[in-house]
Amino acid sequence: MSSNVIDLVGAERAPRSPHAPRVLIYSHDTFGLGHIRRCRAIANALIASFPHISVIIVSGSSVISSFQFGDGIDYVRIPGIEKQSDGRYEPHHLNLDLGDTLRLRTDLIKQTVLSFDPDVVIVDKEPVGLRGELKPSLDILRRRGARIVLGVRDVLDDPATLLEEWRHSGALEALDTIYDDIFVYGLEGIYQPLIGLPEQQRFADKIRYVGYLKRAVPSPMPPNRYPRITKQPFVLVTPGGGGDGAGVIDWVISAYEADPTIALPALIVFGPFMSREKRKDFAERIARNPKLEGLGFEPRLELLMNRAHCVVAMGGYNTFCEILSFDKPALIVPRVKPRLEQAIRAQRADELSLVEMLCDPSQTGEGERDPLVMARALHALAKRPPPSQAFMPDLLEGLPAISRALSDDLSQTVRGRALAQNAATS
Repeated sequence: MSSNVIDLVGAERAPRSPHAPRVLIYSHDTFGLGHIRRCRAIANALIASFPHISVIIVSGSSVISSFQFGDGIDYVRIPGIEKQSDGRYEPHHLNLDLGDTLRLRTDLIKQTVLSFDPDVVIVDKEPVGLRGELKPSLDILRRRGARIVLGVRDVLDDPATLLEEWRHSGALEALDTIYDDIFVYGLEGIYQPLIGLPEQQRFADKIRYVGYLKRAVPSPMPPNRYPRITKQPFVLVTPGGGGDGAGVIDWVISAYEADPTIALPALIVFGPFMSREKRKDFAERIARNPKLEGLGFEPRLELLMNRAHCVVAMGGYNTFCEILSFDKPALIVPRVKPRLEQAIRAQRADELSLVEMLCDPSQTGEGERDPLVMARALHALAKRPPPSQAFMPDLLEGLPAISRALSDDLSQTVRGRALAQNAATS
């Protein structure tokens, strides 16, 4: 019995009847909404281009069931792990230690790979998975001949931090020996996320800058009741998942409390990971101000983004893509801990006149947040031109570029099946 299992794990893919191609997308999801939202956008785009394929997303996100997926897409939810503010990882729900939880995740991922047997695999951001949990599955996939793609956002972190993390995890070796392609979801002229890594020649020819991932307005699900503020021009304030967004929300509320002449009202979406205590405090302050309304969590945030006149955000990757997609004037207040990702992206986007950046002095150690500084920024935001006025070609070509890059792999087995069926009926 055990020898059969070993043979199954180690063997190359056995001959089988042709089938519609299968895509597996891995998303480790330890903090916020960014990874699962990016993977969802890619999965929906692939299904739109290749309706015959099947896509499974393997994710640790605790809110994955809140999102809409196209026909042909499903997900496997592995036990969640949370990244704490001090950088430590802890199980989200299980009363297990981290090691046992990681072993369970590793086994579930491997079993999904063996059963689903994907033709294409897209790994989001982490080349060997969280704490190396993807390594056994990558070895199997390599032996079975799957096309293995690493997808990374436009900015990962500052080069020194990224090098330190990837050198110790084995990620650098994986770029050379495991991956067929590296898709960068951004433009080379804006930022090169892998430029600081050593021995670039070992994987440089695999890198493809596809552009940012354009978002569409989803179909609303009834009942579609939005706050009264959305019936007029308004400012959408979004901290993404909300786990680290209390600072920007507090600053915006303080601005409206200090300056009643701010013209546009604001809708503040807290996000699902904001603490109950913070949310309660903010809701009480919002209720006292006629120009503010609050909303807990909206999985179809694109609907609100499309309605808004302008946006205040922290500048995570997905929010940045939505700002560009719906062409909204934006004020970005990036975090600088535990990663510099948002600050690097916001600074480059500011330099290119895509957005306006405002630094939070309490994060940089330069003092307290001044409500009137935010108030002045909100006055200016209402008159700011949209990102399209920066005139950057191919900015939002990411999703069609991914589909084109994978078209041979996602079409060929279908053609083979069609030929076999034609031969059988002739």
